[in-house]
Amino acid sequence: MDIEGNQGRAAFCASHGFEYLVLGAGDLAGFPEHDAVADKRRANPRKKVVVTGCYDWFHSGHVRFFEEASEYGDLYVIVGHDENVRLLKGEGHPLCPEAERCYLVGSVRYVTRAMISTGSGWMDAEPEILALKADLYVVNEDGDKPEKQAFCREHGLEYLVLKRTPKDGLVGRSGTNLRGF
Repeated sequence: MDIEGNQGRAAFCASHGFEYLVLGAGDLAGFPEHDAVADKRRANPRKKVVVTGCYDWFHSGHVRFFEEASEYGDLYVIVGHDENVRLLKGEGHPLCPEAERCYLVGSVRYVTRAMISTGSGWMDAEPEILALKADLYVVNEDGDKPEKQAFCREHGLEYLVLKRTPKDGLVGRSGTNLRGF
């Protein structure tokens, strides 16, 4: 054991009842290298998956959608900002302010990150999608819009439409059936 230059550490360890060792490179043989793990992660990065929505009547259908979308990679949820939700849904919307909706969405375990959109119209999340360098845009059948399809073609993103499938044992939910219109 070479403790030269480390007398203070050796004394501290001895006074606390544990052995002080200085390990050489040969002592670490067989342990994975930290850089090797990082290199493997960089070589096989998970896809950046984006979903968008108002999430004003937040319900189990949204959570199920996040669960399914997250199976394709790290899930980024872009929540519509208040002015755009009003533009798309009409007066009286949103029911909850954007910060609250973003907080709720971001608290779901399947979500890597939630953020608020800055654009307008059906592609209000365009600036965020481009900044994230997303790989895949996932929508449900209600969210399948020609503008979204065209955006993905133009920017080389994969586009996936998921069917609404409630979690086993739960009733299917949508904002439309909750509102009654």
